[in-house]
This record gives sequence, C-alpha cells and structure tokens, in this order.
Amino acid sequence: MTNTTISQVKERLDNGEAIHIIDVREANEYAEDNIGATLLPLSELRNFDAEAIEDFKDQELIIHCRSGKRSIEACLILEQMGFTNVVNLEGGILAWREQLGERNYK
Repeated sequence: MTNTTISQVKERLDNGEAIHIIDVREANEYAEDNIGATLLPLSELRNFDAEAIEDFKDQELIIHCRSGKRSIEACLILEQMGFTNVVNLEGGILAWREQLGERNYK
C-alpha cells in the first residue's frame, strides 16, 4: 500500500486521467456526497467480497473513505485478496471538502 494526497488525485482527474477510485464508505454516506468513485463498502470487503472490482486486480486502485481510517483497512484487505496496486487517499472525503470545498466531483 502506498499513499496519495487530495491534490495529487484532483490534478490527475482534472487532466482527464482515467483512474479507479474506490469509496469504502457505506451507501448512505456515498449518497450524501461523492467524488465519482465506485462504491464498495468496507463491510463488504471484510467479507472478502470484491467481485465488483475483480477485473482491476493488477491496476492502480485509489481507496478512500470519510477520514482515511477505513481506507487503510480496506487497502490491507485488498492486498490480502491479491490486489497488487492499492493506494490510500490520505484524509478521505473530509480532507477533499476541506481542501477543495467540493462535495461532488463528476
């Protein structure tokens, strides 16, 4: 697992780069605000259910949550499941809002 920052991810998105961002918050949190990530709640990952992203096992996956704690756990679980390039988004959606003032990015 490596780490990345909000500004690094935002820059890549603004440049039109196709990146896989996985949101491990719960559905109600995702509905409130999201940055266009794929929803895969940590509660599902804890059951080793990652079918929705199975095709991305060898691709970079940027994992985020609310504050950065659940995403670290999710990264560790994904690595146990054989995902080879997981990246933790430091600070999560709270840092995204604080730094960028955006509730959604699509």
